[in-house]
Amino acid sequence: MASIRVLSPGMMTTIQDLGRFGDQRLGISPAGAMDAYSLRLANLLVGNPAGEACLEVALLGPRLEFSAPTAIALTGADLDPELNGKGIEMWATTPVEKGDVLSFRGARTGCRAYLACYGGFQIPQVLGSKSTLTRANLGGQHGRPLRAGDEIPILAIPRPIPLSRVPSSYRRQYRPSVVVRLVLGPQDDCFPEETHGLLLSSGFMVRPDSDRMGLRLSGPRLIHRGSADIVSDAIVCGAVQVPGDGNPIIMAADRPTTGGYTKIGAVITPDMDLLGQARPGDEVRFTAVSLPQAHQIYRRYMEGFERFRLSVVSSVAPP
Repeated sequence: MASIRVLSPGMMTTIQDLGRFGDQRLGISPAGAMDAYSLRLANLLVGNPAGEACLEVALLGPRLEFSAPTAIALTGADLDPELNGKGIEMWATTPVEKGDVLSFRGARTGCRAYLACYGGFQIPQVLGSKSTLTRANLGGQHGRPLRAGDEIPILAIPRPIPLSRVPSSYRRQYRPSVVVRLVLGPQDDCFPEETHGLLLSSGFMVRPDSDRMGLRLSGPRLIHRGSADIVSDAIVCGAVQVPGDGNPIIMAADRPTTGGYTKIGAVITPDMDLLGQARPGDEVRFTAVSLPQAHQIYRRYMEGFERFRLSVVSSVAPP
């Protein structure tokens, strides 16, 4: 079978789709892409279903050799990709021939790039998803980041597909400061009004110990009314936990399923994509929205995908 051979693995390269859901009651985190927006668009560029698995490539990318002709697309962070030593366009379909080598010179903007391949990766699903959950050794390539020598099965492309490009209005630009919207709660009453004001008026720095489980922030200390601890309850993606030291943690794709710290709010789903591109040292600022506003923003977010899908799917869909 055709495959992608990993010549060198990069800093942190894993197979991710939109995640596995329905098993959090068993303690199994969803995992999935840190930037679902970029994953969806990469897949649509090569004719895949929007939620198909991609390679999530963090900061320092891998070197990959293709054993058969195919088509790929790279979205998300600009890691300065090259095919056989020549630069290739991000946010566009790129044809690949047998023996071609894809490499990355390093991050210019953003943190994570997404590599979609025609037909997706031919690996089994685990609990309904191909996503890698490294903390449980589950999914992806044996439940771990890629290693040199790994072979990822793919489909050889039966015929060339038309090349597509993402319009400029859909291409994300990543900057070292990002403003994200959050809905206050469910334990916002555990914090005085002064803390609410501090959260919404201050900048917080992404700490180097951030990872796929959560973005750890440093900045002005968020003070509780009483204890930081609660009886453990469910953790959603985007939940802003505030432990006893007053430094917020935004829970992300590999989050635990429950937690015992107070949560002052939750970042809305569309803005978690922006946080998936934040690097250590970047600034995060918060602004509050109501739940109805969050629903409206999410509807517009999903409608944008559908408009893009309709513009490309008829020309690039696999036979």
